[in-house]
Amino acid sequence: MSVQDYLDKHMLSRKLEDAVNAAVRAKTSDPVLFISNHMRKAVQSVITKIKARQILDSRGIPTVEVDLHTNKGVFRASVPSGNSTSMYEAVELRDGDKGVYLGNGVAKAVKNINDKISEALIGMDPTLQSQIDQAMIDLDKTEKKGELGANAILAVSIAACKAGAAEKEVPLYKHIADLSGKTSPTLPVPAFTVISGGKHAGSNLAIQEIMILPIGASKFEEALRMGTETYHHLKAVITEKYGAHNCNVGEDGGFAPNISSFREALDLVKEAISRAGYDEKIKIALDVAATDFCIGKRYDLDFQSPQKSGQNFKSAEDMIDLYKELCSEYPIVSIEDPFDKEDWEHIKHISSLGICQVVGDDLLMSNAKRIERAITESACNALLLKVNQVGTITEVIEVVKLAKEAHWGVVTSHRCGETIDSFIADLSVGLASGVIKAGAPCRGERLEKYNQVSF
Repeated sequence: MSVQDYLDKHMLSRKLEDAVNAAVRAKTSDPVLFISNHMRKAVQSVITKIKARQILDSRGIPTVEVDLHTNKGVFRASVPSGNSTSMYEAVELRDGDKGVYLGNGVAKAVKNINDKISEALIGMDPTLQSQIDQAMIDLDKTEKKGELGANAILAVSIAACKAGAAEKEVPLYKHIADLSGKTSPTLPVPAFTVISGGKHAGSNLAIQEIMILPIGASKFEEALRMGTETYHHLKAVITEKYGAHNCNVGEDGGFAPNISSFREALDLVKEAISRAGYDEKIKIALDVAATDFCIGKRYDLDFQSPQKSGQNFKSAEDMIDLYKELCSEYPIVSIEDPFDKEDWEHIKHISSLGICQVVGDDLLMSNAKRIERAITESACNALLLKVNQVGTITEVIEVVKLAKEAHWGVVTSHRCGETIDSFIADLSVGLASGVIKAGAPCRGERLEKYNQVSF
């Protein structure tokens, strides 16, 4: 084949002429670079390769990372993991070999990506997120993604979302907003974990997290500064009162002083807020995670203290009285999982009181059917969104729409086992979730999210 025949076959002469004309119109100082970029944009992007591997999350537990290749670049994604799992959430596929990573390996999920998902998606347009996600759902053929693993499917779904944004030459949050049908992305309020307890720390505190929300900030950068300054003041308060050895941190970066009293912990946070000078600008949120210390129909507030466990039980009615008192004594605006995940009666009761926002995490598991029930029964008024409980970006968008149509709040959340992937930051902005909960302003895998929002 001659050079002319080759040019004619691929219509290169016309394409080159168009590129040169565009360079002339742009009056570019570097025509070679301009023409190269112009030609590159003329080629439709398709997925050419998907390669997965096993990495370790912030707890040293295996998780899945994916490199998705298109003819425009390589796009990497990794998935988080939580301490708790439920029958209502998408299935995280683990190897189960106790001799390797204590059974937590993800070699099966990695193999499913490299052998099955990759083959199914090669040649697809990365901008067609719903089609990519549906192809993986169809390949899996189970309700909760138990065949391929939600950790495998989600990693590819996130990587494809990043590739789609690159193909459209828009920021990731803008691409997510487009996928959801939103036209105005919104920066969230950060919910910084400052005290860690429950199963996230080795202290005696039953509740899992105390968070601060800088609602008085005029922009995200200011909220980040306010939260960080308060965090450092809290360290000083704890050091003065209990000694530096009580400034160890939990899995998500919150301080874990060896205390058991809700009020004692809240007093520490209130003092730190005051020292930072933000009394009127920072509010408090609680993640009680009450399922972890519910025994039968009672709540063991000393479950973290083996020598005391069983001596401080509270009924659901006692807990309601406690929450009412705390909300009147402290600037608490939100309580997450105030009761056991199956205690719909008392969750509905506390929501009806209107004393604060009531967030469903273990109650909902980001599960559409559970959310629909909660909406119907007025069981809570905010969704804690955890992407790995859902499994694909398309389904994540749908559950957020469901919550927003009910006029709920949405809190985009990290997991205790995190990676340096900052995807949820763009997700929170693109879906205008209102709040992002990514841990303390401490530890790289947490700050990666906050820094991305402020970028």
